[in-house]
Amino acid sequence: MAIEAELKAVVRDPEGVLKQLEDRYGVGRVEVYRDTYYDAPDGSLMGADRELRIRNVHGPDDTRTVLTYKGARVDAASGSKPEAETRVEDADAAHEIIRGLGFTPRIAFEKRCRNYVFERDGHRVLATLVRVPELDGATFIEVETAAATAADLAPALVVVRAVLAELGISEVDLTTDLYTDAVAAARPA
Repeated sequence: MAIEAELKAVVRDPEGVLKQLEDRYGVGRVEVYRDTYYDAPDGSLMGADRELRIRNVHGPDDTRTVLTYKGARVDAASGSKPEAETRVEDADAAHEIIRGLGFTPRIAFEKRCRNYVFERDGHRVLATLVRVPELDGATFIEVETAAATAADLAPALVVVRAVLAELGISEVDLTTDLYTDAVAAARPA
């Protein structure tokens, strides 16, 4: 399973970063992600730092559904995880299958995204500006590429860090906090 070499940061100047992304990579693809995270009834999946997610992606031209499994972090500093992802044809059936296997929905929320895909130093890179409505208007940036093996992770993260640095994102703005945790904390008990 490939490793998602990813860094996430809080964006202090969303308009400035947006302008830089548009100037460098063109108009981004605006999409709304509706994510549902599943867990075992005893919480053991998320408790082991693993994720099982169904994502409905609503874009300007289409809607698609993606099933994702992420293993536990292989790099604590970046939060990078092994990831397997596949497109599914029927979102309702995917949810039924996951529930039928005994998993239960733990949290669902929406992310409003603007995606930029480009090549850098032989890597396909995805940079995403993210707003989660439940997080008080905070803006984040995720920059990711794939690493085939654990040995490829460090060089892949060098590429990711270079992209962030070019956009004026400081190391102090990096975070490994999960959206799932932040949204859960923001909701009334």
